[in-house]
Amino acid sequence: MSRLAIALDLGTSGFRAQAMDLANGVVISTVITNRHPLPGTNVIDHLHFALELGVETARDLMLQAINKILAKSGVSLDDVMRLAVCGNPTQLSLFQGMEIRDLAFAGSRKLKALGVTMPQRTAEVRTAGEFPGLTLPDACDIIIPPAVHDEVGADALALIIQSGILDCEEPAIAIDYGTNAEMALSYQGRIFTGSAAAGPALEGQHISCGTLAMPGAIADMEAVGPYHRLLVLDGDMLPTAGPLIDLRMAGEAIESVGSVARAITGTGVIAALDQALEAGIISLPEIRSADGALHFGKNIYLTEADMGEAGKAIGAIRAGYVTLGVEAGIAPMDIRTAYLAGASGTYVDAHKSGRLGLIPPGVEQVKQVGNTSLAMARELVMTPSRLEAMADLAERLGHTHTMFAKSKIFSRLFLLELSRWTEGMPMATYREMLSRFHLPDLPESTPMIVQAMKRDISDLGRRGLTTLESVGLVVALRPEGCLACMGCMEVCPTSALAIDSMSNSTTIYLDHALCNGVACRRCEPVCEPKVFHLIDFFGAKRAAACEEA
Repeated sequence: MSRLAIALDLGTSGFRAQAMDLANGVVISTVITNRHPLPGTNVIDHLHFALELGVETARDLMLQAINKILAKSGVSLDDVMRLAVCGNPTQLSLFQGMEIRDLAFAGSRKLKALGVTMPQRTAEVRTAGEFPGLTLPDACDIIIPPAVHDEVGADALALIIQSGILDCEEPAIAIDYGTNAEMALSYQGRIFTGSAAAGPALEGQHISCGTLAMPGAIADMEAVGPYHRLLVLDGDMLPTAGPLIDLRMAGEAIESVGSVARAITGTGVIAALDQALEAGIISLPEIRSADGALHFGKNIYLTEADMGEAGKAIGAIRAGYVTLGVEAGIAPMDIRTAYLAGASGTYVDAHKSGRLGLIPPGVEQVKQVGNTSLAMARELVMTPSRLEAMADLAERLGHTHTMFAKSKIFSRLFLLELSRWTEGMPMATYREMLSRFHLPDLPESTPMIVQAMKRDISDLGRRGLTTLESVGLVVALRPEGCLACMGCMEVCPTSALAIDSMSNSTTIYLDHALCNGVACRRCEPVCEPKVFHLIDFFGAKRAAACEEA
């Protein structure tokens, strides 16, 4: 009988999993999703959903998605002996069905008034039998790493351990360009951590034509005279030459060759902003094209609103690493090495990201380290004793973490970033304001990549990559009094709604994974008879069940 294991990264924007052979550590297959199964694109959305519908409902939806992933792994689930998960505190808490109100509400008085008992998010090994509905043998070990506290979870610990920053003698920083933008600064044997609420734009989410890193995604672009050659991820998640396009012009590409582009991912957004700024097509906060958008071929574009979302993410990251430097007693110019993690850290061009401010200006070398969260999960299934090292590190970090939400330095820096991206503050004025605030200067960065990865998951396994397109639950309702005006469907920014008005009564379908959640709700105010209530869909039955009723 084979002895198998599953390594699982519970990311805020999507899940990534690998099946492994425990006998030799060989990766068998890789399965990724294009969304998170819960409505929304950030932890606040996911927490809000769980608070309104219940942690058990959120957990059930996550387990259903995990079961879909397991079914696509191509291995016998009866032979799986271990599953290791990695992720931030919110994702791991929902996966375990734990108390989450301490993550959703700030202040000890509020939590006391709610009767919240603070949970201990320690390292532990449970069994699949404790996760009803999970399609693994009851005796299968479920390995769950620890969290430092509500902001620093197992994914941040993985970033520190897997990047190699602990062995770096000179000042160095590790950054995961994700929704929460975990970062760790190493200086004189100490590790300073922070988590910037960057939002999902640098992962291709909350972008009009955005997507996570997956086949068909625009990951980069290079100037070719007045035009740009797109670099598109192929079926093996490798950047390959794609169409030649004119950023100013909508419609067909100048030259349609190579890989077909279907959407743009976070690193493609970074590349587009950098190249458009270099070409003078962008003069912040405006895009100087006929329709105020950057174009990458037919029906793929980037709007000024998208640029604003990306600018906020870039600003949060720059404000974050400057704040950590101040806490450590060094300037950004003192940081010599940067470790970039995740898909964005892998496919991003260091020079482009440096010009935009995503890398500290003193960095001389960039090392790409891929998906550290998934790498940590792989290590845990092969060597469960590594949980002890994670627990020891978590104890150390409890004393050197900076909560950016409470930092005046971060607030001032982020305000300057917002002024730059949304109001067009010149960089000269920006740097003058830094001096006025007694903050370190931020000249342009010109780093060099000395350690490159072809893709964020280096080994896809002998069965290769499977992308799970449908990860969420599709539900259906027949609101009494619905006029089938299509207003809710037309304003939905993610096309999460579909309407069938051919039957006697109108049926509205909602895809949980595509929905931006209760923080969006653009669908509700446009309903003329006021019978559309988004929350009703979160407690609704599956679409198939509704059709049979």
